[in-house]
Amino acid sequence: MSESSILGQVALSYSPMVDRQRAVAATRLTVFPLMPGAALDAAALLDEVAAVWPDGGQRVSLNVLSESLLQDLLAARPSANVMIEVPAFMAADPAHTEAICALHGRGNTLMIKGRPLRELPREVLPCFKHSIIDLADDRRVGEAVQPGGVVRSIGFVQSGVHRISDMEQSFDRGAISVLGWPMDDAIAQNAAKGGGTAKAGATDMQVIVELIRRVDQAEPIDKLEATLRRDPTLAFKLMRYINSPAFGLSVEISSFGHAIMLLGYNRLKRWLALLLATASKDANLKPVMFAAVRRGMLMEELVRSLGDDEMRNELFICGVFSLLDRMFRQPFAELLQTIPVPERVYQALADGTGPYRPYCDLVRAVEGDELQPIRDACDGLISSPSEINRALLQALALASQLD
Repeated sequence: MSESSILGQVALSYSPMVDRQRAVAATRLTVFPLMPGAALDAAALLDEVAAVWPDGGQRVSLNVLSESLLQDLLAARPSANVMIEVPAFMAADPAHTEAICALHGRGNTLMIKGRPLRELPREVLPCFKHSIIDLADDRRVGEAVQPGGVVRSIGFVQSGVHRISDMEQSFDRGAISVLGWPMDDAIAQNAAKGGGTAKAGATDMQVIVELIRRVDQAEPIDKLEATLRRDPTLAFKLMRYINSPAFGLSVEISSFGHAIMLLGYNRLKRWLALLLATASKDANLKPVMFAAVRRGMLMEELVRSLGDDEMRNELFICGVFSLLDRMFRQPFAELLQTIPVPERVYQALADGTGPYRPYCDLVRAVEGDELQPIRDACDGLISSPSEINRALLQALALASQLD
């Protein structure tokens, strides 16, 4: 990938847009220019976006931090599932009125970001379906919610949400969705509810942990199948994962025994890891599970070209397991005594050391909203922005096939 291409000129990060039902309604893709003032190709960016979020597919919200690139995007023709975030200062500028109205007329969802410092042109007002209000700037934070009180004229999306408590309060204030990773206090919130962990008696997760141990010991197929039969819904979910396009098999897997015979124990273990990371019934943990799947996919994609299958599988498991401490309410040093993982995975998760540590830093950086951590993570992996961006987009595309 040439550094002159669009993926070599920007850094990308992503976050979920979580609705009131705690489902991920869309993905926000943030685009940082690496060189201020550089000319960036809006059509090329839209081509890359369309490869992950094709027309008629899942929705994506573009948060573009280059005024010139965003101006070109307003004049472009993105597919209807592409939402565009427009800063208030651009929305208030009459120079952009025609483009905003045209984009709205073609069916794209537009969201105004920030507080306008002057009145918006009258023609522009109906073009914005939602406003995006950062939690740090929301003047209603801390106010008592009054039934039948004054509501905002258009629906608002709360950005900058990093805790479950903040997410719940945002919905109480009338937010239609939140942007961010509401999982900083997932452990405490989950503990208070007594759900989602082996300690709290979550049978499904106990079954998966037992299966992982049995697969790690290469026990006979009949014993593994007997364990899985204790929870038929997990068996169905596992078969759905294995038969998904993301797995890339040319034949359909009809049973757990068939999966073991065709895949082998090592490849099966990675899908049990994925199943464990997505087994919680707590709706508030959906963003955690969303992140876990994408972390595993991204860490694998980053080394796919090396041709080292063992490293790929270990990095996949490392990424997928990287949030289990939040789901199980246990530190990794304790948790990984019951869930067998390779030594390099243990080092990264429990000790924050070893050869996989830079990959963990990278997946956390691209979940953020700052450019410098992404730059630092690229340097730590000795990888170019284009390589990181290509791996990220491929991981997001593969993960969407599992949702």
